[in-house]
Amino acid sequence: MTVEGTSYRYVVYVPVDWTSNRKWPIVLFLHGAGERGDDGLQQSQVGIGGAIRTHSDRFPAIVVMPQCRKNIWWQAPSMEAQAMAALDAATREFNGDPERTYLTGLSMGGYGTWDLAGKMANRFAAIAPICGGIKLPARLAKDTGVIQTYSADIYTAAAKKVASIPIWVFHGGADPTVPVDESRNMVAALKALHADVRYTEYEGVGHNSWDKAYNEPDFPAWLFQQKLKTKSTE
Repeated sequence: MTVEGTSYRYVVYVPVDWTSNRKWPIVLFLHGAGERGDDGLQQSQVGIGGAIRTHSDRFPAIVVMPQCRKNIWWQAPSMEAQAMAALDAATREFNGDPERTYLTGLSMGGYGTWDLAGKMANRFAAIAPICGGIKLPARLAKDTGVIQTYSADIYTAAAKKVASIPIWVFHGGADPTVPVDESRNMVAALKALHADVRYTEYEGVGHNSWDKAYNEPDFPAWLFQQKLKTKSTE
């Protein structure tokens, strides 16, 4: 895929019983910082890709896995553009359903999930940020490739952008990398807005909460039940 003159590799999971005779749920997955690069492979080996390999029966959907370049984060406009281009291309190629389009990501991709959903709230039927957040820890901020500015209540401001979307948030209670308060604060802000939000916090679990999250038996079932009330105009 080429976006604004730059070529990107991405992976698409297609169910074994795929057919062009019907539309399919389609998931956009944003990987973490450790899978950045341009080999087009690493992003399928951590997170949702592993869960699909173990429990493919739980994922009767197209799953799109773009790859963020090194030394930049998903919030950078060029990275969000290539992620959406991959989603659009896979939707066309594999008959993805615009009314059942979902977004999820882990760690850096969790931050990306909150950010992208906030910009395109009418595109996604549901989102699932895992060990992500809104405000970057100081030690990570220099690695984003974007400049962040924070309002007096950044969580309320962010929550207002996504409050119309069903959301399931996951985080490890002992996460040393991304403070668990990032998810707690967002969930609290969303609940104050009466949003449709679920929260699962794994007690004693560190940064890797994604293996547990993506292997939750109820998670794919919940995700694929969600549907946009009207078709996206993005």
